Amino acid sequence: MADFFHGPDRAAFEAYARATLRQMPAAFQEKLRDVVLKIEEFATAEQLASVGLDDKWHLSGLYEGRPLTHKSVWESGSMPPIISLFRQPLLAEMHQTGVSLEAIVRHVVVHEAGHHFGFSDEEMHALERRVR
Repeated sequence: MADFFHGPDRAAFEAYARATLRQMPAAFQEKLRDVVLKIEEFATAEQLASVGLDDKWHLSGLYEGRPLTHKSVWESGSMPPIISLFRQPLLAEMHQTGVSLEAIVRHVVVHEAGHHFGFSDEEMHALERRVR
């Protein structure tokens, strides 16, 4: 694996991710309003460990927070949920697959947003079809 891939900067990644969020159905957009979007080069060791990985190239996105299906209406004072996109693994995937960066970012953002809603993989795929 290359040490570093060159390509669009963090601002471009964020623009693709925010465009994806704007394309989601209105009911989903409203519930994603408080989710923090982060663009980092790689996942931290703690983030990798949280999903049972040890290779920084194998994690392209991560949702950190409690899914809405596990929250109580009485909850308050918790940290906002975070969707992190990891730029280098996403660029590597683009180079390896030939899939556009915009499409890869859209897939990862929808997948991580699906975790926010407590969706199954099937439900995440259905949501992704609605966002295209």
